[in-house]
Amino acid sequence: MTADTDGHIGPDAWGVQRHWVDANDKPQTVSDDTIARLRELIGEPSLDLGSIAPIVTRPGHDLGLGGSEVRVMCEDGQTRTFVGAVPADFPLGYHQLHADDGQTRSLIVSPGRCWLPEGWRSWGWTVQMYAARSARSWGIGDLADLKTLREWSESLGAGFLLINPLHAVAPTAVQEASPYLPVTRRYRNPLYLRIEDVPGADRLDLSELADAGRVLNDRDLIDRDEVWALKCTALRRIFRDRGTHVAATASDAFAGWWEQQGQPLTDFATWCVLAQLHGADWRSWPIELHDPRGEAVAEITATSADEVAFHAWMQWLLELQLREATGELTVIQDLPIGVAGGGADAWAWQQQIAAGASVGAPPDAFNSVGQDWGSPPLHPWRLRAQGYNAFIQSIRATMANAGGLRIDHVMGLFRLWWVPEGKSPAAGAYVRYPSGDLLDILALESHRAQAIVVGEDLGTVEKGVRETLAEHNVLSYRLLWFEDDDPAEWPISALAAVTTHDLPTVTGVWLGTDVHEQRALAADPEEDLQRGRQRLLSRLQRTHIAADATGEQAVVAAHRLLARSPSTLMSATLDDAVAAEQRPNMPSTTGRPNWCIPLPVRVDDLPAYPLVQQLTEILQSAVCRPAPPLG
Repeated sequence: MTADTDGHIGPDAWGVQRHWVDANDKPQTVSDDTIARLRELIGEPSLDLGSIAPIVTRPGHDLGLGGSEVRVMCEDGQTRTFVGAVPADFPLGYHQLHADDGQTRSLIVSPGRCWLPEGWRSWGWTVQMYAARSARSWGIGDLADLKTLREWSESLGAGFLLINPLHAVAPTAVQEASPYLPVTRRYRNPLYLRIEDVPGADRLDLSELADAGRVLNDRDLIDRDEVWALKCTALRRIFRDRGTHVAATASDAFAGWWEQQGQPLTDFATWCVLAQLHGADWRSWPIELHDPRGEAVAEITATSADEVAFHAWMQWLLELQLREATGELTVIQDLPIGVAGGGADAWAWQQQIAAGASVGAPPDAFNSVGQDWGSPPLHPWRLRAQGYNAFIQSIRATMANAGGLRIDHVMGLFRLWWVPEGKSPAAGAYVRYPSGDLLDILALESHRAQAIVVGEDLGTVEKGVRETLAEHNVLSYRLLWFEDDDPAEWPISALAAVTTHDLPTVTGVWLGTDVHEQRALAADPEEDLQRGRQRLLSRLQRTHIAADATGEQAVVAAHRLLARSPSTLMSATLDDAVAAEQRPNMPSTTGRPNWCIPLPVRVDDLPAYPLVQQLTEILQSAVCRPAPPLG
């Protein structure tokens, strides 16, 4: 065992950290039972892992292979040879290294720092896309609504949008509501398709379905099940009609695109077919269907070819519509910390997933019992042995066609809180990951996609993590609700905001309605609730806001305080911009419509909304003037 920088015992040979420091700087010790269970789940790596795993490096760095000459077959087909350090002019990318002893392994050469436009400073909106409905929506915000928001934001001078994860859930009658528990981090959710914009839709009479969809806009809550039933019906009709002249041209484009996507998309589409037949959890399927490369699965792929094509076709439509929606604006897409254990990615990557545990967070100031997010963790050494394939594909797919990535719980690149199955979140422990490799791979993918990267570094953050992220050009995520310091003292290398989807809105804090809702749900003890609210109110009281101020006035005051920040990016949620009282999600609660609460103002009406105009002026002025002096 080794000692970490805080003087505590570091991770053991399995990567499990027995001793750690919580968010209140108090030392904690993990129980023997938890340590034993996690060691059992992790197991011991093969003895040759160090010689078969990828080498992740940078130009100018020595590979540590002694004085032997290495020959590298580069991605572009050229062959390079060198001894010792990687030449400074060596191409970035994924290559194959051939050593003198005949050994071949992957060589990943990274720039070491994520892409970030020099001198860029901007503001933007944070949007829960499902909640951003317009008059033409079918009961849920869609990619055409994203296009409307993008064009409107550009007209205001905004430089980016930050949106919730758009990843796919199971294509079953009951739709998963949480964007943070998808079945995949590589493919997107067809619920976000604008049906009228699908090639061939104009050749069919879909008016009855469209009318029924728009009736759903009047519902107080988003009903994903009904939305999916209507959209799936429409999409199947269009797909069946694709043999017409206009649709046939599109079909040719789709076929070429599918061929480029290769086996991963076919695997996902096949999982969707199997989920419709046997349920959304592959672990409950007949045993012969557990192996994605098995004969039984291949037979399903062949006999259900048209259905497999339907699910692949929807992914093509999503790519087309997302590209149209984002245009030239930076749209920062969100990468969840994991996926559903029974989902498509967990099925395809069984060798890289650790069954028997889920990812979560230890208790902190905002969640006194801790959190269990329900996603199985990636297995540290098996991930490495598989060439980091699962990580690379997830990062690459989420960055695509948008220009930005927000990594939920970015501390997971260093360590993750594993909760053994059947245990409470507080009974978990941290497991370490090869953060150096993961961050360098992230930097490489960022450069390739020309995408900025924001790391959500909230909660329990160990010492040195934020500094390491900054060295890799990963922007920090600073919130008024979390930070004790004056925003004027926040770092430049950050995205600054007041709140996030898991925390109260400004109006909810100021009027006390958020605490009232927590009390009704018995989310936390009364004393903790009041202490938490007073902590947030203390931030607003720095602005000398009047005690009888309205919710709208509190929102303005909060963002004027936020505007003191010198951070590179500055964001306001649309929930705050329309003075919404309910937050999108209240963690660790049941019986609440989490992720189903629409914005009380339609996308069409946002430009005329007075509070929106005020926040626009505040944020636009903030990024156009020099950062205020400290103190």
